[in-house]
Amino acid sequence: QLQLVESGGGLVQPGGSLRLSCAASPFTLDYYNIGWFRQAPGKEREGISCISSNDGSTYYADFVKGRFTISRDFAKNTVYLQMNSLKPEDTADYYCAADNTNLYCSGSPNEYAYWGQGTQVTVSS
Repeated sequence: QLQLVESGGGLVQPGGSLRLSCAASPFTLDYYNIGWFRQAPGKEREGISCISSNDGSTYYADFVKGRFTISRDFAKNTVYLQMNSLKPEDTADYYCAADNTNLYCSGSPNEYAYWGQGTQVTVSS
């Protein structure tokens, strides 16, 4: 079964940056759509961004457009989420997820069968 491990979370000041990583094993991510999601306390899990396996097309939620960038490194079997201009409202647990049943990635968590354990991001001064 595909295993996903997130890393890179932490405490950062408003306006700062973090880069989250989603490393996969033992299978290659080449054939999986990968999504990033977050969940703040008391709120539902929401889609942030995703990247499709077939053509590398990407999706971004409106609230992160221009600030976050998703990318993948095939050699390292890892997907990244570069987060810039972070705001206190970005504070949440961040998760990556994988799907190999759809042609294109989706921002809906319901489309993903494989999930990492999450990494915490706190934006505070």
